[in-house]
Amino acid sequence: MSATSLPSSGDEPPLDGPKTCDASGMAEIHRLFRHSFAEAPGLVEGVAEGDTAHADVVASQLNLISVSLHGHHEGEDTRLWPMIDERRPSCALHVERMKQQHATMLVHLQELDRAVPDWRAAPGAQTAAPVQAALGGINAALAEHLPDEETNIVPVMEHTLTEREVEWFAKHGRASTPKGQTWNMLGAILAAQPDGGTEWMGKNLPGPVTLAWRWVGAPKYSRYRAALEGRTTTSA
Repeated sequence: MSATSLPSSGDEPPLDGPKTCDASGMAEIHRLFRHSFAEAPGLVEGVAEGDTAHADVVASQLNLISVSLHGHHEGEDTRLWPMIDERRPSCALHVERMKQQHATMLVHLQELDRAVPDWRAAPGAQTAAPVQAALGGINAALAEHLPDEETNIVPVMEHTLTEREVEWFAKHGRASTPKGQTWNMLGAILAAQPDGGTEWMGKNLPGPVTLAWRWVGAPKYSRYRAALEGRTTTSA
C-alpha cells in the first residue's frame, strides 16, 4: 500500500519519508471481523428451533465478536482520531468519515446486542429475524468501513504514530476479550489470516505461547468450532 496514493483532504503534501511504525496489525484484525461476522448469519441459521444448547454457544460467539468490535472502535475513538486530528489536521475529512461510519456501525451492533438474548433463550425464526437483520447491517457497514480505513487511515498511522502508540491499540484490543474466551479469540484471529495464521503467530506470539496454543489452545478451539457448527467430537 503506497502512502502517496492517499486521497487529498487538504493542502498537506503526500506522506513520504521513513515510516514511524508498522500498522499492518490493523488489516490483520480487520480480517478477523470480516471473517467472523461473515460466517455469523450461517451459524445462526444452523441452530434448530428450540435448541437452546446450540444457541447458547452461537450466542457466546456473537457476544465475543461484538464486544471485540466495540473495543476496537472504542480505542480508535478515544485515542486514534484525536492523535490524527492533532498531528495531521489535513486528514480531518477522512477522520470525520471514520467517525460517521463508526456511528452507523454502533447502531447495528447495539441492535445485535439487544436481539441476541431473546434468541438465545428461545431460538426460532421469530427471534432469529432481528439477529439476522442486525448482522446484515453490520456486514454492510464493515464492507464500507474497513477498506476505507485501510486505504486512507493506515498510511497516515504509519507516518504519524510511534511503535509504542500502535502497540497500545493491540493491548487495548486484547483487554476487551471477554473472560474465558482468549483461546477462542486467538483461534478466530488465526483462522482469518490467509495462511491460517502461521505468519501471524511468528510475528505476534512468543515461543511459549505458541507451544501453549498448539498443545492446549488449538484442541480447545477445535472443540469450540465443532460446537458452534453443531457437530459432535470426541473429548480430548
